[in-house]
Amino acid sequence: MPVSSLWAVDVYGRVYSLSTAGQQWELCHDTQMEFKRVTAAQQCCWGIACDNKIYLNVHASDLPVRYQEETYENQRWNPVDGFSERLLPSDRWQWSDVTGLKHQPLNSFQLPSSSWEWEGDWYVDENFEGEPTEKGGWTYAIDFPATYTKDKKWNSCVRRRRWLRYRRYKAMDTWAKIPSQQTTLPDPFSDISCGGWEISEEPRGRLSLWAVSLQGKVWFREGICHYNPEGSFWEEVPLPGEVVQISCGPEDLIWAVLWEGQFIVREGISRDCPRGTSWTVVDSPSPDVGAIHVAVGVNVVWAVTKDHKVWFRRGVNSHNPCGSGWISMVGEMIMINVGLNDQVWGISCEDRAVYCRQGVTSSELSGKTWKAISVPRDGERSHSSASTNSLQSAGRYFCGEVYSQSVMSDVESDTEKGSADGAGSLATSAVPESAVDAHTDTSGQPTDTPKPYIPKVTSDSFISELVSDRGPGKAAITVGSASPAVLEEELILGEEEVQAPCADVVLSQSQSGCPLDPQWSNVDLEEAQSQQAQTQAAVLDSADTCSLSSVATYTLTMEDPYGTDEHPLWAWVSGGGCSVDSHSQLNWFNSMNASMLAQSVQSMSLSVTPAQTAAWRRQIFEQLNERTKREMDNFRHYEQAIEQSVWVKKGTMQWWRDWKPHKWVDVHFALEQFSGPEGNKDGILFIYYNFGEEKKYLHAFINELTILVPVLNDSKHTFAIYTPERTKQRWPIRLAATTELEMHDWLALLSVSCCDSRGIQGPPSKQAIWSITCKGDIFVSEPTPSLEATPYPTPCDQMYWRQVGGHLRAVECNSVGIVWGIGYDHTAWVYTGGYGGGFFQGLASSTDNIYTQTDVKSVYIYENQRWNPVTGYTSRGLPTDRYMWSDASGLHECTKTNTKPPSPQWTWVSEWAVDYSVSGGTDREGWQYAADFPASYHSYKTMKDFVRRRRWARKCKLSTTGPWQEIPPIPLSDMTILPCAAQSSVDVVPLWGISNKGDVLCRLGVTTLTPAGSSWLHVGTDQPFKSISIGAASQVWAIAKDGSAFYRGSVSPQTPAGDSWYHIPSPTKQKLKQVSVGRTSVYTVDENGNLWYRQGLTPSYPQGSSWEHISNNVRKVSVGPLDQVWIIADKVQGSHSLSCGTVCHRLGVQPVMPKGQSWDYGIGGGWDHITVRGNSMEPLRVHLPSLTDPSALSSLPVRNTEVNGNAVGF
Repeated sequence: MPVSSLWAVDVYGRVYSLSTAGQQWELCHDTQMEFKRVTAAQQCCWGIACDNKIYLNVHASDLPVRYQEETYENQRWNPVDGFSERLLPSDRWQWSDVTGLKHQPLNSFQLPSSSWEWEGDWYVDENFEGEPTEKGGWTYAIDFPATYTKDKKWNSCVRRRRWLRYRRYKAMDTWAKIPSQQTTLPDPFSDISCGGWEISEEPRGRLSLWAVSLQGKVWFREGICHYNPEGSFWEEVPLPGEVVQISCGPEDLIWAVLWEGQFIVREGISRDCPRGTSWTVVDSPSPDVGAIHVAVGVNVVWAVTKDHKVWFRRGVNSHNPCGSGWISMVGEMIMINVGLNDQVWGISCEDRAVYCRQGVTSSELSGKTWKAISVPRDGERSHSSASTNSLQSAGRYFCGEVYSQSVMSDVESDTEKGSADGAGSLATSAVPESAVDAHTDTSGQPTDTPKPYIPKVTSDSFISELVSDRGPGKAAITVGSASPAVLEEELILGEEEVQAPCADVVLSQSQSGCPLDPQWSNVDLEEAQSQQAQTQAAVLDSADTCSLSSVATYTLTMEDPYGTDEHPLWAWVSGGGCSVDSHSQLNWFNSMNASMLAQSVQSMSLSVTPAQTAAWRRQIFEQLNERTKREMDNFRHYEQAIEQSVWVKKGTMQWWRDWKPHKWVDVHFALEQFSGPEGNKDGILFIYYNFGEEKKYLHAFINELTILVPVLNDSKHTFAIYTPERTKQRWPIRLAATTELEMHDWLALLSVSCCDSRGIQGPPSKQAIWSITCKGDIFVSEPTPSLEATPYPTPCDQMYWRQVGGHLRAVECNSVGIVWGIGYDHTAWVYTGGYGGGFFQGLASSTDNIYTQTDVKSVYIYENQRWNPVTGYTSRGLPTDRYMWSDASGLHECTKTNTKPPSPQWTWVSEWAVDYSVSGGTDREGWQYAADFPASYHSYKTMKDFVRRRRWARKCKLSTTGPWQEIPPIPLSDMTILPCAAQSSVDVVPLWGISNKGDVLCRLGVTTLTPAGSSWLHVGTDQPFKSISIGAASQVWAIAKDGSAFYRGSVSPQTPAGDSWYHIPSPTKQKLKQVSVGRTSVYTVDENGNLWYRQGLTPSYPQGSSWEHISNNVRKVSVGPLDQVWIIADKVQGSHSLSCGTVCHRLGVQPVMPKGQSWDYGIGGGWDHITVRGNSMEPLRVHLPSLTDPSALSSLPVRNTEVNGNAVGF
């Protein structure tokens, strides 16, 4: 899980952030004024400053915020001037947008705000649809508007070219003021909340920002996305009443609090309507006490009422955003915030500390308990023993008293002034009589002792726009020795109300004799005034700090507003950008406890002598021995538990039977496990079924199972069990469980049993072979030295594969333990060193290095139509045609209604939409045309095109856990890691990647300690790429999207990005799609499934000389650090069936024969990816007397292999 931050604001308006990898609050030093509230997302943080304006802090990242401005220059041809700026009156503007309807000259483009800067001047785009144009960038057409081409024809009467200019957002990691609206300005803002980033993924980085004004109106910020982080404009949202506070979740939950204490819930929020359509009123949890605060997540709603009680709303989801009822929770808070993964944060009413809700999971959204975050602030000094005590008692006991003007917010003055609720949150202070006696006003009369009260934040926080016409009064301060003075915002003196906008101060020195230097300052940056105390009983009259803008006054020190022995008093917290879940290991809760424990141990050691310690130890040891003998005597007649070495687990499932007609039948399933005399474990798997009237069973020994793999099925929870014999047959044991939970329980149990029988524990080794199924499940296998032995290696159908939590589309590794993966949504992930995750629990999963992982993929269906002379293209096809709604093959009917996600673990996150990114291009409506089904499709209609199709896409999402951390922010389509030898010691490991847009990238700072690296270095190319691989001696090969191969020259540790690309001709009439480079070998796969070997590679000529065909029906290839060759093959024939997606191993690969001799078939089908680039284990060499002697070969095992020419698929 990537590092993220928790944001908070203290009562002095200073903004802090706390990193999930850090142990202290970091002060935002760039803030020029105090802030009231903040609301955070993963990429930015919004805030309201004391001027009631909105500010934005965009986090710096490797991916800059750039926006491409474009305009088109249009010209028409005439016989006199040729192409010129003279257009017809009916033509478009000379400078226009792409539609021609909007006038856009170059000088009309302005920067949105001072936070932007131009990267350069305007330039002409000389590329058209990925291909270079003639000089000048002109594209030609018959007329406006029409289809443009890069070639000028005899009938080209108009032309246009595109001008581009980029602007960059420069205000990174600093607070930038959002520009004011040009038309009607909203009221000053009092509350703000951002969310909605999971409603839609287009445009990238989209956010919903909601704000509340001082008059109770709600505003929505339009147009916030990655390339426009500030948004475009504010739009008012109609309300049923006046709002005081609002909360927006990551998806479609939005709740707000009305002035009357009720809630309103926004409904009708969708991808196309992020503002929603209507409000629904929800009553407060308590009919007598209204609500003051609400916080929402994905499926949770938390609320705080005016008596500071915390409430949880049950039954909340996207289908029922209002929920069903309230549950009272333990604790008293002044505010609550819900962050990522529905994690809950709050600020306690008692001590003003930030609390984290522990035990929040997807199955227990309400969590278990509150836990305070006890970490120091930036630059804070270490606490003494007195500070530890004061930290524990902050908010309850003060050795001194603080008198201040009475300051109440607008909400408090209406609802809580003088109420029992307000008094209930006050803490009584124990003050010595001498101190009370010393508190006298100018008339010599003693002053009543007030009850200290920690400042409270409600609707307008601690910087409220309050009335300032209250009468003057006096206030006194006495500072004790244990903690310095803390100024209150609101005080109650007996039955009277203190009204003192201007105050005098009485100070006394601490017992240590050090004089105090109190600083008085207004939070709206009024000039601080201070006077130093001279004697213990000195009385000072403070300067008059009363003004119309002075709303609250606090004791401030120039270095630290809090005393040495005090913890911060927080006013607001936001966890919208903080990614924390139940698996996260945080260092936020140990600093205070560790210091207290050290002090208690130290104080104990001072009072206990060594002689006493020795006597205690001897006495305790004797008592333990006596108790052990006494308890063991009572149980001697019981037999030992170790003797019970056999246990059985049974269940009922469905089995896909082996004989025809194949169908699902009900069976009884049993696992019998036993322990051997030496403690080794093994077991047998039984499947009991009925054959007619006869009862039969199948069985398999646990130590013979090679893999347990979940299978894609949209209606059943199925998984397959393989053995070596079943692998040869291409016919596994397929079982279906009743529920997903039952399937996961069986998979976890069987996986643990297989690992126990083989003695496999802990995370995968650095030499492990990684593979991924077409379902996205991740598997690893531990290689042995005999796997690549010559001439008779270990058969690869005997390899054992175990599952690792997570979900990926591709994975790459090397022998120093660096493993990267790419999800279906192109997100990059790095392996953290753990194991388990997903449905693995307990001993089958590591307790740390397991994080939440999400993945998004698209499901495609095709709409097919046929042309007839009467009605044109319609959905009425010929009887022999494919289904009018089908899959890509046309053999299966797939409509929008009956198409489901790939498996029950996936959920829809978008609606069906036309997909325009189809190979071959589409017209404006997404159609592709052809002469008939199936045929070669193109994007334009001709006279011979009688059929057409278009592709519809819908996105679905999967959430799971595994030992993977996200590497933001650039999405990748491919990556490669340098395959290191076993003895190599590489400090910085070269890692290359290709973005989903085709850009080539080089990752810097990748080491064994920091496998995620530090930043990306862009490598220039003249066209987009799709595959890349780096081999020994930093050989970098890549495949462009047009199918051509390239070699990168001069790559070295000193120049990690190299200097230039060298074009390598592709095999004749073939377009390459993937490349893999080993120690001395380069293999590629073309789009027709052919595997090619590059001949003639030498150190002096690393580009090689020619391509040699090795095999066909190949999907992926992986070349290891010792030139091992493994592939994913299609159409592998077994004794029972044909399988696609099979792991195959090239045999006979030697330095004298790098192409190998034949193929050995392993696990399959359904596999999509494999990497052996981490296996640098030297193979065993078997020396035989004579390989040509038939008698010498008669005793050796014979493998069913196929020779080079027909390696796979025949």
